[in-house]
Amino acid sequence: MSAAVQQAPGTDIALEVTPGQSLRDRQRFALRDLRDSFTLRRLCWTLAWLDIRLRYRGSMLGPFWLTLSTGAMVAAMGVIYSTLFRIELHDYLPFLTVSLVLWGFLNTLVVDACGGFTSAEYMIRTVRIPFSLYAARIVLRNLLVLAHNAAVVVAVYLFVWSAPGAVVLLALPGLALWFIDAFAVTVMLGALCARFRDIPPIVGSIMQMTFFVTPVIWKPQLVGVHQWMLPFNPFFDLLEVVRAPLLGAFPEHHVWLAALAFSALLWAAAWLLFARVRGRIAFWV
Repeated sequence: MSAAVQQAPGTDIALEVTPGQSLRDRQRFALRDLRDSFTLRRLCWTLAWLDIRLRYRGSMLGPFWLTLSTGAMVAAMGVIYSTLFRIELHDYLPFLTVSLVLWGFLNTLVVDACGGFTSAEYMIRTVRIPFSLYAARIVLRNLLVLAHNAAVVVAVYLFVWSAPGAVVLLALPGLALWFIDAFAVTVMLGALCARFRDIPPIVGSIMQMTFFVTPVIWKPQLVGVHQWMLPFNPFFDLLEVVRAPLLGAFPEHHVWLAALAFSALLWAAAWLLFARVRGRIAFWV
């Protein structure tokens, strides 16, 4: 709300209260926030890389410790679950490796998104930086970790002496979709968790449950005639548009359509929320 004092000649002072920003003004300011973040993309890359360096400061291997731990987990789980599911290790190990690496990115991104603004409380209160830059910083930081863990996928393919072929290029549109979705998730969860501090543990519990109901450690074929239910799981759709090409398969059309539909809903919700609460984030943190 804004107030304006009007005084006509020979009359008393009148106080007129008018609405503050309209919906159109909020969207314009939100769009300018995104545009300013793009102009500061070099700063965003620097901050993301600084996060990686500070997290592994004093470590000899740095973020490659994550690569080693992912490789050890893949090796242990591959032997155990291939026996439980009665699947040849040669066929199951690439599936498990790609699934765990991609899911690790999704899970870590969502968890980091919950603290996207609260973890930057000091910077938000002292430096004038576009709020969307903090979200982009988290996305780029997790993309750097994903690039390190990609070495595990390459090592597994060398171990089984197999390769996905040229179809692997179809993973690029899926990764582009992931990048946009990751930015939307970070903006939305960052704002919500700044206002409601009970949301982060709820999100953590949801991600843990989703891990078991999504084909990450088990193949979709194991559910048999109930495969038609899988596209209703947005995590399955988003995972499959990237995982299938990395495994040498073509993503099905209905999976892509479902992924685009869920992404459109996510973008709309994130944009409307960010445009509405962008000016309040500094007071919430």
